[in-house]
Amino acid sequence: MEMLLSTKGITICLFFFVLSLAAAIEIPLSVSQLPTITEQSHTQVAYPFDEDFTIKCEARGNPHPTFNWTKDGKPFDLLSDPRIVTSNNSGTFVIQNRGIINNFQGKYRCFASNVLGTAMSEEIELIVPSVPKFPKEKIEPLDVEHGDSVILHCNPPKGIPPLHIYWMNIDLQHIPQDERVSMSLKGDLYFANVEENDSRSDYCCFAAFPRLRTIVQKMPMTLKVSRLKHANDSGSPNAAVTKANFIKERKPKLLIPPESAGSSSSVTVIKGGVLLLECIAEGLPTPHLSWVKVTGNMPKDEPETENFGKILKIDQVSAADEGTYQCTASNPMGRARHEFHVHVEEPPQWLKKPEGGVYSVGTNLVLLCEAIGNPEPSIQWKLNGMPIDSTTFRGRISTREISLTNLQLQDSAVFQCEATNKHGTILASANVNVLNIAPLILTSDGENYAAVVGYSAFLHCDIFASPAADVRWTKDDSIEPLSTFRYELNKNGTLEIKDTKKEDSGSYACWAANSVGKRAITANLDIRDATKLVVTPKNPRVLKSHSILLKCQAEYDSHLKQSFKLSWRKDGDELPVNSTEGGRMILDRDTLFISSVLLEDQGVYTCVGSTSLDSATAESRLIVLDAPDPPEDLQLSENQNRSVRLSWRAGSSHNSPVNESIIEFEENRWEPGRWQELTRIPGDDTTALLSLAPYVNYQFRVVSVNAVGRSQPSKPSLRYSTPPAAPDKNPENIRVEASEPNEMVMKWEPLKPVERNGPGLEYKVSWRQQGVRTDWNEETVKKHSLTVRNTPTFVPYEIKVQAVNNLGSGPEPNVTIGYSGEDFPDAAPSGVSVDVVNSTLVKVFWFGIPRDRVRGHLRGYKVSWWKTKSLLDGKRHHPEKHFLTFVGDRNYGMIPGLDPFSEFRLTVLAYNSRGDGPESSPVVFETPEGVPEQPRFLRILNFDKDSVTLSWGLPRKANGHLTGYILQYQIINETHEVGPVSDVSVTNRSTLSWRLSGLSPSTKYKFYVKACTAKGCGKPVTEEGLTVAQGTYAGIYDGISTQGWFIGLMCAIALLTLLLLTICFVRRNKGGKYSVKEKEDLHPDPEAQSIKDEIFGEYSDSDEKPLKGSLRSLNGDIKATESADSLVDYGEGEHGMFNEDGSFIGAYSGSKEKGSVESTGSSTATFPLHA
Repeated sequence: MEMLLSTKGITICLFFFVLSLAAAIEIPLSVSQLPTITEQSHTQVAYPFDEDFTIKCEARGNPHPTFNWTKDGKPFDLLSDPRIVTSNNSGTFVIQNRGIINNFQGKYRCFASNVLGTAMSEEIELIVPSVPKFPKEKIEPLDVEHGDSVILHCNPPKGIPPLHIYWMNIDLQHIPQDERVSMSLKGDLYFANVEENDSRSDYCCFAAFPRLRTIVQKMPMTLKVSRLKHANDSGSPNAAVTKANFIKERKPKLLIPPESAGSSSSVTVIKGGVLLLECIAEGLPTPHLSWVKVTGNMPKDEPETENFGKILKIDQVSAADEGTYQCTASNPMGRARHEFHVHVEEPPQWLKKPEGGVYSVGTNLVLLCEAIGNPEPSIQWKLNGMPIDSTTFRGRISTREISLTNLQLQDSAVFQCEATNKHGTILASANVNVLNIAPLILTSDGENYAAVVGYSAFLHCDIFASPAADVRWTKDDSIEPLSTFRYELNKNGTLEIKDTKKEDSGSYACWAANSVGKRAITANLDIRDATKLVVTPKNPRVLKSHSILLKCQAEYDSHLKQSFKLSWRKDGDELPVNSTEGGRMILDRDTLFISSVLLEDQGVYTCVGSTSLDSATAESRLIVLDAPDPPEDLQLSENQNRSVRLSWRAGSSHNSPVNESIIEFEENRWEPGRWQELTRIPGDDTTALLSLAPYVNYQFRVVSVNAVGRSQPSKPSLRYSTPPAAPDKNPENIRVEASEPNEMVMKWEPLKPVERNGPGLEYKVSWRQQGVRTDWNEETVKKHSLTVRNTPTFVPYEIKVQAVNNLGSGPEPNVTIGYSGEDFPDAAPSGVSVDVVNSTLVKVFWFGIPRDRVRGHLRGYKVSWWKTKSLLDGKRHHPEKHFLTFVGDRNYGMIPGLDPFSEFRLTVLAYNSRGDGPESSPVVFETPEGVPEQPRFLRILNFDKDSVTLSWGLPRKANGHLTGYILQYQIINETHEVGPVSDVSVTNRSTLSWRLSGLSPSTKYKFYVKACTAKGCGKPVTEEGLTVAQGTYAGIYDGISTQGWFIGLMCAIALLTLLLLTICFVRRNKGGKYSVKEKEDLHPDPEAQSIKDEIFGEYSDSDEKPLKGSLRSLNGDIKATESADSLVDYGEGEHGMFNEDGSFIGAYSGSKEKGSVESTGSSTATFPLHA
C-alpha cells in the first residue's frame, strides 16, 4: 500500500503539477496587459550631413499604448515644430535637417500608456554639434634664444570626439617629435629646449573630427631661434645679461602638470576605461621621463608609455589600479617629480533588478532593486513613470524593496527603479500584471508530429493562464493521464516521450484547467524508422599513392526519402561536394574516392545521413601506410678499437612497424663517398653494437625498413676512426690461370680495403712442386698475381698466399693445388667412324688420346667436316669447313644439319686450355636422299567456267631425285565447313603445270602443290582463288583490277574485312579467340601433321634454304631410329653451345650462309647448309 501511494505521488508530481507562468511565457497580445517598451534609441548625434534624425520608441500592450515625450524633464509636444514627422500607433518621430536645429539638442524620454499603466524609456540624448572652427586671429611671432623652452598653443575648437590633432608645416609634412619636442594630450606643442633649426614660420595645428568628417587648421605660427651672444661681444648692450644667458643648462622643470598644481594632484578614472597620466618637462639637456607606482605594483613589469615616455597608459582600469603614481623628469643638472593620486570610480550597475510578471488575484508581490557604483548610486522608485507618493501607496516601500499583499486587478502597474550617480543613470522596469482568466492554449489544435524510433518526441501545449493551470496529457480514447516514466511533462506544457517505439503512434490530447475554466487540444504523432548508416571498408589500411573507395550504405524510412541527404566529413570538417585537390578526391553521392592517397589523407572519415527528423553517422578510420621516415639524431658511444655502439631515434613508422634497420658505413680512405652495408638489426631496436675493422675512418647512417619499404637514409653520424692492426684474413680464390708451357701465373682475390687493417699491405706468396721434397719458394708482392718461369709443363704445385702489412702478418694460409702452364696436345684421336642416322644427321665415334698426350686439362674434342660433292649432279664443292665442339672426355657426337644426298669428309681433334691438337685422318661418308623443299611458286594462269590451270616452280632444293608432284585442292568458302581435299598425282617430274577441271563456279578454292622424291614429299606451296559464274576468275594475277565490278567487289570485301577486324578486336579484349586461330581451325594445312612428324624438317639442294624442324621431334626421331644418344651428343658450334638441358643456343661456324631451325619449344639454333 505504501508503494502504491509513492507511485501515485510521483505521477501527480510529474503530470499534475502547477505550471508557473509568471516569467516563463510571454503574455499573449489578446490578453489585457501593461505597456512594455520594445525598442528605443540611445545617445544620438545629429550630423550636419544627414538628411534627418530618427528618435525611436516602440511599445506593446493591450489596449495599444499612446505615447508622450519629455525633453530635459519637461513635456515635449511633437506637433510644436513642422520639421518633426510622427507615425501612427508609434512613439518614433523623425527630425528633418532643415534650418537651425540646435534647439532640438537635449535629453528625451518616451512614455507609453494605456488604461493599466505607463512604461518609461531610458533617457535618449540628442547631440546637435556645431561645425568646429578655429577663430581668426593674428599670432605674433615668437623670438627666443637657443636653449629656451617654448610652448605653441593649439586650443582646438570643441566638437564630437574623437579628436585627433596634428602639427604640420604648410606642405602638410609632420613636425618631427622626440623627447625634446612633443605634443601634449590637449594638442599643444612643447619644446624642452629649442635649437636653431626649430626656426620656421609655418607651424600649423590641424584638428580632425572623424565623426563630423571635418579637419580644421589654425593660422600658422612663427618661431625664431637666435644664437647666444658671447660675454665679450662689444655689440652686446648689456654685458652682464649676455654673460648670464651664455650658459643655458638647467635642471628639469615640469610644464605638465604645471608647478602651480603643486607636487601632487588627483585623477579620477572610470572603471573599465583608459587611464592616461601625462608629464612634460623643460630643461637643458633634454630631460628623460620615468614612471613608478608609489603604492603597490604596476599592472605590468614594464609600464606601457606613449609620447616618448611622457604619457603612462593603463587599459581596462580596475580597482587594483588605484594608488599613487610618480613621474620623474631628470637630466644631469637635476630632477623634478610629480605624484598622481588615482581614484577609480564606476557608474551604477545592477545587483538585482526588479522583475515583473503575471500574478493572480490575492497573491503577494515583492520587487527588489539593488545597484552598486562609485560613488554609491541613489535609488528612486516610480509608478507608471511618476515618483511614488508613499502617503497614497497602499504597499510598503523602501530604498531597495517594494511589497504589496492581496493583489487585486487594479494593482496592475509598471514599476520603475532608477539608480543614479555622477557617472550615469540606469533604469529597470517591472510590469506587474494582475489577471484572472481561464487557460489559453496557444498551440494550434490538431498539430501533426513525427519522430524517429529510439529518439524523443515532443508534443507542444503552450498555455497562458492566471491563476496557473493544471496540465495533463491523454492518449487515444483513454481519459487516464499518461503515467509511465517514459513520459515527461515540461514546465511549458510540452510532453516529451523518451525512447519512442512504433506503438507510440496515435492521437494525444492536452488538458489545461484552473479555477476560472478549462481548455483542451489534440495532437497526432507518427513514429518513423531510424536512419542507419554503415561505411565500408571499415578502418582500411592503404599504401601511400594507392587508391581507396569508401562507400556509405544507408537505410532510412521510406516516408523520409525526399528529405534524405548524405555528406562526408574528414576529422569533423565537411568535405565539399565538388571534387577536391584537382580531382584527387571525388565525392559521388554515397561514395568517396581518393586516388593517389597522401599521408595527410589519414584520418576519420564520417558519413553523415540526415532526414527531416533525424541524422546518423558512421565512421571509418583511414590508415595510410608508407615507408618509414629516416632515423634521426645518430649518436656514438662505448668506443673500442674494434667496436662502437650506434644509437638513433626512429622516424615515424607511418602505421607499419619497423621490422629491420640497415646500418651502412662510408670510409674516406679507400672508397670515399661509397656507402656499404655493415649489418642489419632485426625488429625495432634503436641501438646496435657494431663490429669494426682496423684502420678505417668510419661514418654511419641508418635505413629503417617496414612492410611497405625502406626509408631514406638518415643523416650521417660523426666520423669514428679505428687504429691499425695486422691482417685478420688471407686472400681467397687462389688459382693458376692459363699461361705459357714453361711458366705458372698465380692469381688471387685481393683483400677488400676494409680488410687491409693497416698501411703497407703486401702478399707473401709461397710455392713448391707437389710430391717433391724441397723448401718453399717465397716472394712478396703488392699486386694480386705472380708469374713463375722455367717450370715443367703441367705439373702440380702447392701454393700459399699470406696477407702482410706494417703491423704484422695474417693467419697461417691454407695450401692450394695448382698446375703449371699447359702445351698443345701432341696426338690425334684414332678409330674415327661415322654412323648415318638420316639424310641430315650422322653419329661420329672415335678413340680418345692418352692422358699423358693431352699435356694439360682435357677440355673436349672438335669434329670438323666439309662437303665435297652433291650426289644428285656429281658437282664438286669448294671445301668449306664446319665444326662442332664436344666438351669433356667422350668418344662420340651427333652432327645435325647436313645436306641430304651429299658426300662429306670429317676429322676429329682433341683440345685443352692451351689450344687444339692434331687432326685425325679424314673419313668420307655420304648422306641419303631427303624430301624436297616446297616449290618456288604456285600461280593460277587461266580458268574456264569449271576449270583452272596451275603453274609451279621447281623446288629450291630437291634433296634427291624428283619422282613427281602431288596436286591438292579443296573448297574454302567462309563457312565453318570446308570441302574434302582432292588429290592429283603428277608422276612426270618435268611437268610444271596442270589443268584442273570439274570445279564449281563462283566458289573459292585453296590449291596445294608439293614435290616428291623416293624419300617422300615435301612441304606444299599454296594459293587461293575464286571462280565466277561467267567463267572469269578473281585472282591476284589477272589483269582485271581496273574493271568496275571488280572495284566494287574489292570495296565490299574491304568494308567486310574492317567489320570483322573490329569484331575480332572486341572479342580478343573479352578473351575470345584470335581471328588467325579461327582461320587455321577453319582451313587446316593438310600437310601440317606430317611436317611436325619430321626429324629436322625438309632439306633441299639449295645453300640458302633454312632447315626447319622441332627439337622435340628431333629427340623423338632419334628414339625412332633406336639410338640411345640424347641431346648431349650434339656438339658446340663456333658461335654457340648446347644448354645444360641439351637445347641449342648457338650456331655452327664457318658458314657464309645461315639457316634457322624452327622449334616447337623455346630454343632455336642456326646451322650452315651447303649444296
